[in-house]
Amino acid sequence: METPLTPMEFARRARKLYPDREAVVDGPIRLTYEQFFHRCDRWSAALRGLGVRPGDRVAYIAPNTLAHLESFYAVPQIGAVVVPINYRLSGEDFAYIIGHSGARVVCVHPDYLDCVDGIRGLIPGVEHFVALEGRKAGWLDYEETLAATPPEFERPEIRETDLLALNYTSGTTARPKGVMITHRNAFLNVVGTLVHFHMTAADRFLWTLPMFHANGWTFVWIVTAVGGAHVCLRKMDPRAVFEQAERERISVLCAAPTVLIGIANAPEELRRRARRGVRVLTAGAPPAAATIERMEGDLGWDILQVYGLTEVSPFISFCEPRPEHAGLDARARAEIKARQGVELLTSGDLRVVDEKGDEVPRDGQALGEIVVRGNAVMAGYYRDAEGTAHAIRNGWFHSGDAAVVHPDGYLEIRDRIKDVIISGGENISSVELEGALLRHPAVQEAAVVGAPHEKWGEAPQAFIVLKAGAAATGADLRQFMRDRLAHFKVPQGFTFVPELPKTATGKVQKYVLRGGRPNIARQ
Repeated sequence: METPLTPMEFARRARKLYPDREAVVDGPIRLTYEQFFHRCDRWSAALRGLGVRPGDRVAYIAPNTLAHLESFYAVPQIGAVVVPINYRLSGEDFAYIIGHSGARVVCVHPDYLDCVDGIRGLIPGVEHFVALEGRKAGWLDYEETLAATPPEFERPEIRETDLLALNYTSGTTARPKGVMITHRNAFLNVVGTLVHFHMTAADRFLWTLPMFHANGWTFVWIVTAVGGAHVCLRKMDPRAVFEQAERERISVLCAAPTVLIGIANAPEELRRRARRGVRVLTAGAPPAAATIERMEGDLGWDILQVYGLTEVSPFISFCEPRPEHAGLDARARAEIKARQGVELLTSGDLRVVDEKGDEVPRDGQALGEIVVRGNAVMAGYYRDAEGTAHAIRNGWFHSGDAAVVHPDGYLEIRDRIKDVIISGGENISSVELEGALLRHPAVQEAAVVGAPHEKWGEAPQAFIVLKAGAAATGADLRQFMRDRLAHFKVPQGFTFVPELPKTATGKVQKYVLRGGRPNIARQ
């Protein structure tokens, strides 16, 4: 009586229980679950007609649209593998990922058709190019093909160990790696998330998070699992977030901390009229307590943090609210919410270990690396045995994140191991310094990296984005930090920039800041 653990089970259940509930909103388009899955079935049949078979890869380059959401059902339910690609990458990156994945079909949003046309000679393995909206010479029209294809197709047997998605890492320092996520990986991430972050059919989810990012952190399936509504947002913009939240009665959204900073610092007229009670799941980088405190105080939104990586499906810890937290003041509660928390019920054994592999003491001071083993861990990197062997050693996936464990068992990331600043023999956490800088009233964003120093080997260097209309000098910030931190931690220099270099998922590219300096003013 065993059935495979696959997100396609959530689709089966939603078809049965929620056929008349609103499933998707994409601009003027509104579809019920019955209508949505009817379209998915048509595209599944169309892909079979194009020769796609179980195990074949189908790549997508698209923002958060109806057609992109359909890919996470239409492709895997025929046993094929979805390859959602970061649309902010270069044409060269597109060509590498499409070629490396072996995609036979590439489906592209109109904004990227010309770019993909320009690399066709580099991707000879692609047999069909599909324009997801509108017409273009030499491309199949998605909507026309959908309308002309009956929704009948043969449903293959799916094993939970089958590959569901190939999610490529951002490739900021090397070629992108293809993370192999199985049906079982994704299913258990969905269930584990819902155990800790409860949602119901009454919830309406705003797609502020890119769907390509770890399968939208698996919310492409989570929202459907509970019969909620997917509200598509094609471009992240704070004004659009506030407007859609009010118009569509949004109750839940996901966002990286950099997106939260943009929302928290939106014009006052938007924040003043913000819809209250929105629940926000944040991940992708450690959020600053100051950002959490501001969003909960000013907007009345509830911020919850999860932690993980693409390689672990992607969640392995959740900052679990506990009854004793309720009695804390807003600042103390925000400090706890900025931690990465405790392991999910479904993700496996999560530890912080020293260089010998022993667990660090629960003192909030001893630094170690986060490692995990269990159901969350990927099947490996696609066509990269060496990379897989480096990431999964002695039965544990090594995250590369440096963290401490507090007496209550909550882990807190202090840095990427490679980003820990060692100054005069002292370990300095850039995350701690960034959190302190964000409490300055003039600072909107901050990033701290290690810079060469004649005496100390290296020392912290801060890069600052000021709020619109605000002013501060390096001397101001230096004194602000000296009043709050041990003096050896205070950055040696402050560099003011119009914006920080980031990946499409909101992570600051610190290697850019450590390398050639942008056109900036240093103080």
